[in-house]
Amino acid sequence: MSGAAVEPALRIRGLSFTYPRAAESTLESVSLSVQPGEVLAIVGPNGAGKTTLLRIVQGLLDGYRGEVRVLGLSPGEARRRGLVGSVAQRSGAMLAYPVSGHDVVMMGATVGLPGWRSPAVGVRERVTDALERVDALRYADAPIGTLSGGQLQRILVARALVIEPKLLILDEPTVGIDAAGQERFADLLARLKEHGNLTILLVMHDLRAVASGAASCDRIACLRRSLHFHDTPSGITAQVLADVFEHDLSPIFRGLHIEASGEQPRPPRTDQGSHDAGHDHADGGSCAHH
Repeated sequence: MSGAAVEPALRIRGLSFTYPRAAESTLESVSLSVQPGEVLAIVGPNGAGKTTLLRIVQGLLDGYRGEVRVLGLSPGEARRRGLVGSVAQRSGAMLAYPVSGHDVVMMGATVGLPGWRSPAVGVRERVTDALERVDALRYADAPIGTLSGGQLQRILVARALVIEPKLLILDEPTVGIDAAGQERFADLLARLKEHGNLTILLVMHDLRAVASGAASCDRIACLRRSLHFHDTPSGITAQVLADVFEHDLSPIFRGLHIEASGEQPRPPRTDQGSHDAGHDHADGGSCAHH
């Protein structure tokens, strides 16, 4: 007798969103599913709708059409229960604050707590555990302005993990990190995958980082307003990427082991909402192979 079906960590069906007074939708008929413990990388050019998708999944943006379920709940309810942790793109202003890495993680653990109240019993242990989990204890007492890009990223991931989420969202996590740091970040993702049933949603525009392994992802989705591809990284073709990315793709493919079809890539389409004609977009627009 087969067991009961596992509820996806993230399920999106027919998601569309249009900002007020916008001429066209930012997201159109996006459908995808992410299983517990998976790492899904979402790639696409600037303006493709990646940030909008993240905000919806985090429960920060309403007014969409379609269905979005995070761990079986609405995005807002999942957020209120502390089931979603996130690391946003870093800003230079953050580095000016005179705080240590440990302080940054502690702030994540005590968000919403009045300044006059002491942290609850066990919070300091959770902070230490989060820092250990990302291998950042040895520089946690240093001012964040003195940390390298890779070290700071680990501190920020620890801050997101300290609430013990089930879904972790990373927005452009390798920006500002050198090649060696990207390799270490891939190792970090591999460690996180081994610890519990954490699901990771990784949003990037840098295909080199994804293809080189810095994303350490199980599957990949190519987004440009609609979803053009949703499958394993090895299945990405030049034709799919030509539909998603407007710039010259040759530097990206040079030296990378991405499987390309035997057909010549077509030039990018001007209709951003169209899907790749070479794929059967079942379930509302995704090429999902589970």
